[in-house]
Amino acid sequence: MKMPPSGHVVRFCGAHRPQIPYVDFIFKDLAMRWFNKRKPEDVWNEAIQWPIGDIEAAHRIRDICRSAADSAERVGRLTDGVVSRKKSDGHKNNDASERYQRAARIAMEIALKMSDDLLRDSAVREILRLCLKADDTRTAQILFRAIQTASIRGDVLNEHPALRP
Repeated sequence: MKMPPSGHVVRFCGAHRPQIPYVDFIFKDLAMRWFNKRKPEDVWNEAIQWPIGDIEAAHRIRDICRSAADSAERVGRLTDGVVSRKKSDGHKNNDASERYQRAARIAMEIALKMSDDLLRDSAVREILRLCLKADDTRTAQILFRAIQTASIRGDVLNEHPALRP
């Protein structure tokens, strides 16, 4: 029988198969941490202590759009005809759609309260990109018309020529 290196304790069970100590304890601990964790809150569900400054609002909108980007892409794939056949995916698709819509709505509400035109237009551009990821061109058109700064309008048109009026 081969001896383990010093410092390692190996138990033998049954037909002389080595068993790593505390493996079952480690896996139970991991499983408890995985399954007992609460689902992390979405960025847009955090309470906002008004009034916040325009820069903080722009950062918050950017964080919301980045957090909801995966849901928007999933919604965009659904509209492209790539629809899953699994029933469990239907539930995930509905969740993704609701998550995207809620994020876009809250980001728009924050953008409406911004007073600096340039920061507001930059934030609206972020929301517009989120809408285009979700293939929500109607909302993207409306947001594009809301952008007042000529340089930002030009950049958006260069990135997304389909938005031309």
